[in-house]
Amino acid sequence: MSVFVPRAKGDVATLIAAHPLAWVVSNGPSGFVSTPLPLLAECDNEGRVVALFGHFAKRNPQVAALQADPHAAILFQGAQGYVSPRLVTNPTWGPTWNYAVVRFETEVVFVPDETPSAVERLAAHLEGTGPGAWTVAEMGARAAPMLDHIIAFRARVLSEQATFKLGQDESAQTFDEIVTRHPDPALAETMRAQARKE
Repeated sequence: MSVFVPRAKGDVATLIAAHPLAWVVSNGPSGFVSTPLPLLAECDNEGRVVALFGHFAKRNPQVAALQADPHAAILFQGAQGYVSPRLVTNPTWGPTWNYAVVRFETEVVFVPDETPSAVERLAAHLEGTGPGAWTVAEMGARAAPMLDHIIAFRARVLSEQATFKLGQDESAQTFDEIVTRHPDPALAETMRAQARKE
């Protein structure tokens, strides 16, 4: 078994919550088609991702492509970055790239009745729910015409492949040097978070 796997069942959902912009890739009439979309993870009681929820613009040709063939790969990228040998004291250590990524194989179902919910849930996730958070209601009469131009979908997860290459194979000294000296605090914290679960 690879060492580059998430340490906890909820780690993939955590990555998606922090980095919701995904590539939705599927077959089209003349080859692959793809769209970057922010998505929400829907999880089971143990924190495993069972579906991804979002919305397309109806005019996007990928909508028709998915209605004809609902299978799609959905790709997420979390914290990532180059790791220079200058960060470590071992003179023979070579450069690498650390990253956390997830690839889902899915079956897409369009759920037009859930379009308002798709926008509201995404806004609540991105804005938060505290004082001053924007809500769809603030659009007033402009909301309904906007909703007419989009369509919600749910991508049911058929399989998941997550790779969290975050220094798990480094010595304790080298790992500590990387997370202490790396210029990207988000990558360093992601590495620490995975190490804490070991």
